[in-house]
Amino acid sequence: EPCQRHLKIVHRGVIIAETRRSVRTLETSHPPTYYFPPDDVAPGVVRLSPHRSFCEWKGEASYFDVAVDGEILRDVGWTYPDPNPAFHSLRDHIAFYAWPFDACFVDGERVTPQPGNFYGGWITSDVAGPFKGAPGTRFW
Repeated sequence: EPCQRHLKIVHRGVIIAETRRSVRTLETSHPPTYYFPPDDVAPGVVRLSPHRSFCEWKGEASYFDVAVDGEILRDVGWTYPDPNPAFHSLRDHIAFYAWPFDACFVDGERVTPQPGNFYGGWITSDVAGPFKGAPGTRFW
């Protein structure tokens, strides 16, 4: 669904992405995942990675590395270049894991990353778990 919340990702003092025009997904046992429009991602910080994955609902995902001040964070963002029709609004938008960055924010509140490095949800005080990601929860 379209989302107008203020989202921001900061790493090494650089604003990686900032928007009020995201697309938010809500999946069972997950906090929200936010997809940024490509125009709201800092120019030159994302690089396409060879990594791919498949979601049975959304389709094939392509991944991005983020490069900041000589540091490369591998496979920390993903997109669906040709999503299944029900998820058309995600086309070319980029979601980011919260855990690799110095800080991610939703409306000024610092995000807690969803546990585990497989899941990309952003936890804030207005969402309640339990969430997948902690040991023993992957196959709920």
